[in-house]
Amino acid sequence: MKSIEIIGKNIEEALNNALEQLKVSRDMVDVEILQKESKGLFNLFGSKPAKIRVTVNHSYLDTATQFLKNILDNMKIDAEIEIVEEKGIVKANISGTDMRNIIGYRGETLDALQYLLSLVVNKNHDISYKRVVLDTENYRDKREETLKRVADKTAYKVIKSRRPYKLEPMNPYERRIIHAALQGKKEICTYSEGEEPYRRIVIDIKR
Repeated sequence: MKSIEIIGKNIEEALNNALEQLKVSRDMVDVEILQKESKGLFNLFGSKPAKIRVTVNHSYLDTATQFLKNILDNMKIDAEIEIVEEKGIVKANISGTDMRNIIGYRGETLDALQYLLSLVVNKNHDISYKRVVLDTENYRDKREETLKRVADKTAYKVIKSRRPYKLEPMNPYERRIIHAALQGKKEICTYSEGEEPYRRIVIDIKR
């Protein structure tokens, strides 16, 4: 947990300075008073500023959970949030009765939320970079299986026709799935072309 010592004219000023520096709210910190302010003799001699130690008591997992909760509340979606860390990967899962709005068209909304969640987890914390995976209704695994089937079917068409075939634009994560799925095929090569967000994979015969 991150902790800083800071001074101010009084306790309130010192605390406000600490919250601004840490980029957190009051409910996310513990405060220890190291020294109370003192006006000194005749308010002139021997005056001392207030000094406090402020410790962030919310982990990045707590912060991530609160971020997703705020998003869901704004979207008026009633859902459960579970966030755990496994082998350095922060895995977040949202569960509810209807998650279509969370997933979006071909996972675009889910990907956008995952990107924002990654920024939240990896910002203003004294930790190494954490990979973040956001999922709901097992969408990621289902999408991966779909992409593998698309890769195999397209590779078959390319081998049969001896002509290259361009897939629809995909994000980097989905393109990696396609590349990996076809790595073992000796007759096939894959490469990406175009600019984000319209970058796509081309499947071709090895020349």
